[in-house]
Amino acid sequence: MSETDGEAISDLPPSAKLVFKVLEYKGPLTQKGIVEESMLSARTVRYALERLEEVGVVDEDVYFADARQNLYELNTEDVEQAEQAISD
Repeated sequence: MSETDGEAISDLPPSAKLVFKVLEYKGPLTQKGIVEESMLSARTVRYALERLEEVGVVDEDVYFADARQNLYELNTEDVEQAEQAISD
């Protein structure tokens, strides 16, 4: 993660930061799981995930229990740097 990525994370909307925290504490989740944990609307979670993917801190993978859904998890290499950027 470059310095500009850290700046980009700190500029993200609060909903994206909340989704980041939910994934940090709960681990990999589907979009439905994130909606339930964060109490945000599905549309807001979708937007937050798009923004987090743009910055490169969230990875999307196939959810093998239900291939119609995706599993979202933090990119572990960048979590510590992203966490620092969010707390600044």
